[in-house]
Amino acid sequence: MAGTDPAARLRDASLRVTAQRTAVLQVLEQHPHSDAGFVARTVREQIGTVSLQAVYDVLAALSDVGIVRKLQPAGSPALFELRTGDNHHHVVCRTCGAVADTDCAVEGQPCLTPSATDGFVVQEAEVLFWGVCLSCADSTDSCADSIDPQRDRNTPPTSVKETRWPSRKTPNR
Repeated sequence: MAGTDPAARLRDASLRVTAQRTAVLQVLEQHPHSDAGFVARTVREQIGTVSLQAVYDVLAALSDVGIVRKLQPAGSPALFELRTGDNHHHVVCRTCGAVADTDCAVEGQPCLTPSATDGFVVQEAEVLFWGVCLSCADSTDSCADSIDPQRDRNTPPTSVKETRWPSRKTPNR
């Protein structure tokens, strides 16, 4: 559904078209894997005043109808993206927190089969792969040191070139 008009997405989901919902969809189209704080700040730049709570409400409504997917890697805020319904997974850099999509190795859902289901009918497997991104692997310094020091360290990247979060606590795996 990427590239679809935001108003059409909302109407197709029987949601009212509002400036806030449209702006949130536009932000996520340009910046997948964004947290609510980043989305709110970017929406404010587009339409003016909007509260963080309003953005959370929009993200929840869009998640509820399947337009937006929410993921939450350990040690980071919830992230949101528009890529839904295709059984893809994510890879997360342990050093800088960069997140990227990775396609499932198996065509059907779920792509993993649990050893026991305890009576559940498994429909999907949500997988997070953890590793080190190329920028961090190639860097002799912490890749977080190469990020613009003026940028808010609690938000995702704001450009395609800057594809990582600053260093933060990550789980020991």
